[in-house]
Amino acid sequence: MLSSPSAKYRPFPQVPLTDRQWPSRTITQAPIWLSTDLRDGNQALIDPMDAEKKKRFFDLLVKCGLKEIEVGFPASGATDFDFIQGLVQNGHVPDDVTLQVLTQSRADLIRTSFDSLAGSKTAIVHLYNAVSPAWRKIVFGMDKADIKAIAVEGAKQLRDNAARLPDTDWRFEYSPETFSTAELDFSLEVSEAVMDILQPTTDKKIILNLPATVEASTANIYADQIEYFCKNLPNRDRAIISLHTHNDRGTGVAAAELGLMAGGDRVEGCLFGNGERTGNTCLVTIALNMYTQGVNPELDFSDIDEVIQTVEYCNNIPVHPRHPYGGELVYTAFSGSHQDAIKKGFAARERQNDEVWEVPYLPIDPADIGRSYEAVIRVNSQSGKGGVAWVLEQDKGLKLPKRMQASFSHVVQAVADETSRELAADDIWNAFESTYLAHENKRFQLVDWSESRGGTDRIFAGKLLIEGSERSISGRGNGLMSSVIAALAENGGPIMDIVDYNEHAIGHGSDAQAAAYVECRTPDGKSLFGCGLDTDVSTASVRAILSAANLA
Repeated sequence: MLSSPSAKYRPFPQVPLTDRQWPSRTITQAPIWLSTDLRDGNQALIDPMDAEKKKRFFDLLVKCGLKEIEVGFPASGATDFDFIQGLVQNGHVPDDVTLQVLTQSRADLIRTSFDSLAGSKTAIVHLYNAVSPAWRKIVFGMDKADIKAIAVEGAKQLRDNAARLPDTDWRFEYSPETFSTAELDFSLEVSEAVMDILQPTTDKKIILNLPATVEASTANIYADQIEYFCKNLPNRDRAIISLHTHNDRGTGVAAAELGLMAGGDRVEGCLFGNGERTGNTCLVTIALNMYTQGVNPELDFSDIDEVIQTVEYCNNIPVHPRHPYGGELVYTAFSGSHQDAIKKGFAARERQNDEVWEVPYLPIDPADIGRSYEAVIRVNSQSGKGGVAWVLEQDKGLKLPKRMQASFSHVVQAVADETSRELAADDIWNAFESTYLAHENKRFQLVDWSESRGGTDRIFAGKLLIEGSERSISGRGNGLMSSVIAALAENGGPIMDIVDYNEHAIGHGSDAQAAAYVECRTPDGKSLFGCGLDTDVSTASVRAILSAANLA
């Protein structure tokens, strides 16, 4: 890298926009959406989609609620042309869905594009030509007049071909390609010239697409460009302003959102942002960003995993595990402090029964897009007590007391450090079971027990395996658990006092179990935790005391 990059690169110029309005606006309704997955997304693939994959992707887009879909570049060859004609002729296009095709400004290519859509109820033909200085000078060797003439001739071809096929309700889109790096006044001039030819009305508007073909500035400058264009376009009420942002600087989504605030009406992009170079704007991200602000995006991603599976199959590109909303890990916390905050957030929702979503670290309820809560908290060596407790509660219904959570988290930490990997729910359960519940090879194992009263005392009579030998023991106390502790102390067990006790039911009806948790303390101040599970709550309590004693 250069020590002085200013010798080679220049900052992008500001837009001469006074009294800009977009910074104080918010997005309050869904835009018109256009998917370019089958054209822009497809041409960016190492192995472009075949007809089967294209049809599968098209069906997904329809299912998600896309009403305008750019299905290809029919003049590029038979593959695109035949696919588009197949959609039309075989009745695969719902009445409320409009197909769009892209074409350069050449008479033969435009004619082929119209022919591919012949028989459509309604269709959009998208004309483009590059207008920016670098393309004029380096790519084409043309001046402004030449570039404008190309656009005007293309517009005439659109008009004449539409007249040739009058049974279709034709709509037109024009893109001053490379808009983001072109002079704003020249983009306006060319767009006005195209409008003069096509004569749009307020009832049948032209789509003017203003692409950040190469993202070359911060997102606020793109917003300024959009607002400037909207303010200075004659007959603005006869145009739909469409935004087509790329992601070269990593801010394609932000640019599209600010562009909507600046006056844009329509967003073009791909599911999960596939597209040339660093990709197009991500329609999933923009739509769900709106959703988290209380705006209905009018797109349905309620089964996000089905969407991902189809996109990955058709594109042969994985969705990144950290991709917003869709990634495998985006609702997952490994950090102990994060886990604790999320756990408390869910607990607060359960207590308050509040419809408003407010859970730390989760901007959206994963359930709204078809994700379960099982993967929200996952455990590795970075995790804390809250994460471990969450997994046990979600997987087994156990609600460990706080101090027991802290104690058991050290056990899990040791397992994670030893294995150097993420721990699955089964790993955590196995560690919990072997620590607190397993009977084999434990010093004290319950065989049978009974309880009686002796005045104000409770008398525990138990049959236990103690170090492998069956023995009958008994003890007196003011309650069941104190009598169990007394019986153990009189038969070589640890001296303990009960510090805390909790119990709850797991499940309902005849299949319900009781879970009992106990914290005991030895004379030297050591805390011993125990857990017992049984269909009978008293037996669960006895097992909890023996569980603690086995850890002495």
